[in-house]
Amino acid sequence: MKSALSLETVATCSTTKARVNKLILPHGLVDTPVFMPVGTQGSLKGFTPKAIEDMKCQIMLNNTYHLGLKPGQEILDQVGGSHAFQNWNGNLLTDSGGFQMVSLLKLAEITEQGVQFQSPHDGSLMMLTPEHSMSLQNSIGSDIMMQLDDVISSLTTGPRVEEAMWRSIRWLDRCIKAHQKPETQNLFAIIQGGLNPELRKLCIEEMVKRDTPGYAVGGLSGGEEKEEFWKIVTLCTNLLPKSKPVYCMGVGYAEDLVVCVALGVDMFDCVYPTRTARFGNALTMNGIISLKSGKYGNDFGPIEQGCGCDTCRDYTRSYINLVSRDPVGGRLVSVHNVYFQLRLMREMREAIKKDQFPSYVKQFFKGYFKDTSKYPGWAVSALKSVGVDLL
Repeated sequence: MKSALSLETVATCSTTKARVNKLILPHGLVDTPVFMPVGTQGSLKGFTPKAIEDMKCQIMLNNTYHLGLKPGQEILDQVGGSHAFQNWNGNLLTDSGGFQMVSLLKLAEITEQGVQFQSPHDGSLMMLTPEHSMSLQNSIGSDIMMQLDDVISSLTTGPRVEEAMWRSIRWLDRCIKAHQKPETQNLFAIIQGGLNPELRKLCIEEMVKRDTPGYAVGGLSGGEEKEEFWKIVTLCTNLLPKSKPVYCMGVGYAEDLVVCVALGVDMFDCVYPTRTARFGNALTMNGIISLKSGKYGNDFGPIEQGCGCDTCRDYTRSYINLVSRDPVGGRLVSVHNVYFQLRLMREMREAIKKDQFPSYVKQFFKGYFKDTSKYPGWAVSALKSVGVDLL
C-alpha cells in the first residue's frame, strides 16, 4: 500500500538488535529509537505544546476514542485536524480506540462489525468500526494511524486469542479499504496472537502481506509475566521486515525501554512518566525517588544533577516536596519525567551510533538498580539472548 514515510537506518549495534533510524513523516523527522509521550485528549497533562516542543519531542500520541467523543469529528473537520486544534507542529500518532476494549471492557461489546462503547461521559452508545476508526483518524490528521484491532488482555487464553488475531487481520483489510488519505497518513498494522508464538508468527505472515508502512506489537504490557513478554517482542522483531519501523505499544518503564531497544524495537509510548509524576515519583538515572517523602524537605539540590529540564534548572527537591500534593507539583515532576524519557532515548541513540550500546546498557542497569541482586531476572535473560551479559 502507499506510504507517507521513509525509513533510513543510520547505525546498528554490532552485538544486539538495536538500531538508529531517521524516520521521515509528514510533519518532519523522528529519530528512533523514540519514546512518544501520550497526549490523550489533544494535550499532555500539564504541558503546553510549546513546552513539549522545547524538549525537542518530535512525535506524541493522541487518542482516537477520546477525541471522537470530545470535541468530536465535526469540530475536528472544521478546524482542520488535531495539529491545528492543539497548535502542535510535530508529528502525531493516534491509537485506533481499540485499547478501550480492555480498559473500558465493562462499557464495551465486541462483534464482527466493531466495538460498541457506552460513553463514560453521558452513557450514550458509540459504535467504533474499522471504517469509523479510519474516518476519525483521517479527520484528526495524524501522521501515523493505528488499525482497529480486536484487543484482548495479555492474560487471556484459549480460543478467544486466535479469534481476536484473525479478526484483527480482517479488520486491517477493512481499515486499508476505508483509509482516505494514504498519501499523507500512514496506517500501521498491529500484530496480535497473545503469548502464543505460533499465532504471532501466523499473524506476522498475514499482516506483512498487506505491506503497511509500519508494524506494532500489540497485546502486551497487560500484566503478563515479563519472561513471556520479552520472548514475544524478540520473536516479532526477528520476523518483521527491517525496512519498516517497529512499535511496541504501551511500554514505558525505563528498564523495559532499554531492553526492548536491544531487542530491536524502534518506537514506544506510555502514560507512565506523567501518571507516576502525579504521585510525586521522579525518574532518574539512579532510580526512582519519591519527592513526597519528608526526607527531601531540606534538600536544596535539583531532582537530578546534570539534568537539563526546566524543573531541575529552576526548582529544588525541597520546593517540590512542599508542593507535591498541589497540581503544580505534579506538573513540575511531569516535566522532569518526560524529559528523562526523551533523554534516555537520546543517550541510547548516541551509544548505538558509537557502537558502545552494550556498555551503555550495563552502565544504565548499574546506576538504576545499584545492586546486581536487584536486576530483574527477565531483563538479564532478555539481554543475554542478544549478547549482553549483565552479570
